[in-house]
Amino acid sequence: MSELSIAVVGGGAAGMMAAAAALESGASVTLYEHNDRLGKKLRITGKGRCNVTNNCPPAEILKNVLSNEKFLYSSVFKFSPEDVMAYFEGLGVPLKTERGRRVFPVSDKAGDVSRALEKYIEDLGCSVVYEHVKGIKTENGTAVGVVTSKGEYGHSAVILATGGVSYPKTGSTGDGHRMARELGIKVTPLKPSLVPVILHDNTAPMMGLSLKNVKLSVFLGDKCISEEQGEMLFTHFGVSGPLVLSASAHMQKGSPENYRMEIDLKPALDDETLDRRLISDLSKYSARDFVNSLGDLLPAKLIDDVVERCGIDPRKKSGEVTKTERHALLNTLKHYTLSPRAFRSLDEAVVTAGGVDVSEINPATMMSKKIEGLFFAGEIIDVDAYTGGYNLQIAWSTGKKAGECAAYYTFED
Repeated sequence: MSELSIAVVGGGAAGMMAAAAALESGASVTLYEHNDRLGKKLRITGKGRCNVTNNCPPAEILKNVLSNEKFLYSSVFKFSPEDVMAYFEGLGVPLKTERGRRVFPVSDKAGDVSRALEKYIEDLGCSVVYEHVKGIKTENGTAVGVVTSKGEYGHSAVILATGGVSYPKTGSTGDGHRMARELGIKVTPLKPSLVPVILHDNTAPMMGLSLKNVKLSVFLGDKCISEEQGEMLFTHFGVSGPLVLSASAHMQKGSPENYRMEIDLKPALDDETLDRRLISDLSKYSARDFVNSLGDLLPAKLIDDVVERCGIDPRKKSGEVTKTERHALLNTLKHYTLSPRAFRSLDEAVVTAGGVDVSEINPATMMSKKIEGLFFAGEIIDVDAYTGGYNLQIAWSTGKKAGECAAYYTFED
């Protein structure tokens, strides 16, 4: 490999964008990937649809960043969601904006995004090497190449874009964090973020039940720290789905057991309107057992649990339910409480919280403050955000910044 070329380690979203940006800036680039193809994780994001970004101003992106949003100011404002959308449409990937300002390819195929970027860097002359990078070569505090499973290669700069440790089957194995530590660079603890939640509650009877248009709130003590409306899913271990993944990101301080989750099963109805609905349904099915009168109101898998929670005798005739009991039912429907026990493993997390400490990186260039010529991009850095396209926007923005600045560094050098 030419010592005048830039090494990009990691062929995911951030790595391919970094390679593209460096190539566009006139640099020679060698991209190292230990999978047998590029963009492996990118191809499964957004349930295979790829939530490319969020169609909002840069300041709104930063508001949805959970860790170290100020660090991202320069890169996100330089390469904004608007810029990202224009970029991919320029590569022949038509985009559309859906609910929550989420941006997807019109085709609903994540592979289209990955293939477009892969073809682009190939057309720009990127050299792709499918080898496992084991370490970074340095001389006098400067990055001068990489060590792979097959040999050593000299380079004028190195960009580490190896991702986090979520979805390890896609190649996110934490190698980049290890290499950073070996160079004396601080890495903050790695934890799952945007991850399913294990509950103390027995959810086996509700397994597979998907709830739509419900509101999920998270409480720490008496304080509501998160509230969002959308979809969620009951599993054999607890809960998952978009609402739960977002909620988990708010539960990073201490143990998940410190938090309480509440579902409003009827967020479109205020208490008064819902009470009138309950009166109507109980009257309509007055001769039925109470447990058999809730079919119009709730999915079948949820009825037994709701009945148990509200404390009404399931065999009591609906017409005999008292006002006090009806209010207990209403309270259960508006405040269906869940007790978190733990998170699922990092293997199931959408993103990794933690990573290379931002105090170790110059936010204006993405270059290490300790090792000259070593740059970082994407999820390897201690930055993460909510669901909705924000994490991929971080990958694109930091990748773009790292690639451009690495090229500038190479030419200046």
